[in-house]
Amino acid sequence: CCPHGPALLFVKTSQGKEEGRRFYACSACRDRKDCKFFQWEDEKVSQTRLAAREEYNRSHQPPCTHRQNVERYKNFVLLPLSKRRFCQECQQLLLPDEWEKHSSHQFLYDISTVQLRSPSQLLYPLENKKTNAQYLFADRSCQFLLDLIISLGFRRVLSVGTPRASKKKFLHEEKDERVIMVADPPFGGLVEALASSFKKLMAMWKDTEKGEMPMFWIFPYFFESRILEFFPSLSMMDYQVDYDNHALYKHGKTGRRQSPVRIFTNLSPSMIVLPAEEGYRFCAICQRYVSSGNHHCEICNSCTSKDGRRWKHCVLCKKCVKPSWFHCNKCNCCALENHTCEKIDVGCFVCGKAGHKRSTCPSLSCTRTSGQ
Repeated sequence: CCPHGPALLFVKTSQGKEEGRRFYACSACRDRKDCKFFQWEDEKVSQTRLAAREEYNRSHQPPCTHRQNVERYKNFVLLPLSKRRFCQECQQLLLPDEWEKHSSHQFLYDISTVQLRSPSQLLYPLENKKTNAQYLFADRSCQFLLDLIISLGFRRVLSVGTPRASKKKFLHEEKDERVIMVADPPFGGLVEALASSFKKLMAMWKDTEKGEMPMFWIFPYFFESRILEFFPSLSMMDYQVDYDNHALYKHGKTGRRQSPVRIFTNLSPSMIVLPAEEGYRFCAICQRYVSSGNHHCEICNSCTSKDGRRWKHCVLCKKCVKPSWFHCNKCNCCALENHTCEKIDVGCFVCGKAGHKRSTCPSLSCTRTSGQ
């Protein structure tokens, strides 16, 4: 593993070849500049190198452990309001005996209990898009999710990606306290790796409860086919999730500029009531709420739009496609009008075989999680 946690097992591929050499790399960083960890699967690592790696990992850990932060928080809330200070530069709650050490830093004073319950109002979000960028729900989306969870009868939430003292204590239901898992992982994360983690959590749930653990997986709609490959029971809702500090995924944009982030859930779609004041309506045929531009296609017998625009049915493709797409007789499929036609004999870029694209190549399934 590296300082960021367990590594992932990848495979080097080239066009026309079944499979290349496999290697371990950081599961968090997509740029080697952010994490240099690399190891071939069949590589023999010396004890000296392993010891050096462990020392490097230890030296790059956060200054305080989770347990230490919990103790700090407990001591902090016991302080009177006048002695509650937050260091903006160190992003840390300060105890009185630490004030002198941080005297040259910028402080926030009189930290209230309300502020402590909303840490995103205090902490600066991380911004490295290739590593750990943190995008915060817009107030509109946050309030919708909160109201929805409460209306569905859930009183406890397992928030994936948020440190917990003990995850297992959230994986059971007590009297009138139903549990739902809400996951908002990095959009650059590999779907297979994320799905593997979610399945482990669900397996822990099944050890104590009956049935499948309810979940909301918040992710862009264009990953739908990959998500359904691992979780066939999930359905994608039309609700557009927005973020305050994301340059593109903000509320109010239309057409191709609107947020592509959706909610995938294993709950019945008819249970997910979307706000009528934002244009969502109930389709009696599909038995679910859809966006205003998502019209029911009688041929497909479904509300087919994925991006909020009204899609059109292509008789030749036998499915609905985006409104800006047109059927190309040469490619024998729908695409943008000014696209470059591909040769029929050109196959997948990864394995060279015909019948699928790179994004759905079976060879990519070689990638899997590892604790190495």
